[in-house]
Amino acid sequence: MKVTISEECIGCGLCEGTAADVFALGDEGVAEVIVDEIPEELEDDVQQAADDCPVGAIEVE
Repeated sequence: MKVTISEECIGCGLCEGTAADVFALGDEGVAEVIVDEIPEELEDDVQQAADDCPVGAIEVE
């Protein structure tokens, strides 16, 4: 699984709340992916964060 954050991110923090081991709010106030490879046990949390993102900024492949 690969995950990216698009420029539409508004920095609401929902993704970090759902999957703190994968997402964090960066210095610019928007979300960042903080791991290179998503561990299998966190894939459901990452998908949930993508589904819940209010602006659809999380792209999962």
